[in-house]
Amino acid sequence: MSRTRAYKQETLDIQQRYFNIVQELLDADRIPGGIAGLCEVSNIDRRHWYVQRKDNGRGYFEVAWLIPLIKYHKVSANWLLLGTGKIYKGSK
Repeated sequence: MSRTRAYKQETLDIQQRYFNIVQELLDADRIPGGIAGLCEVSNIDRRHWYVQRKDNGRGYFEVAWLIPLIKYHKVSANWLLLGTGKIYKGSK
């Protein structure tokens, strides 16, 4: 089990945006296979995903978790990382 990590506030903000947009995509039924499908495509241990979502201080979160959202779901990297701009690429 990963120990609790002292993430910087910027990392906690990225995690919050990540989990918020994943929930939005799940609610819109835009992630094939739900969380299991996302974890498989992202190569994330599903247990780690659930633990990290429940306790954002856990040390499982990786920047690589963001890649499928950017690559397959057109989520803006600027928005995920910086919290600026539009949530989706190409949206007006």
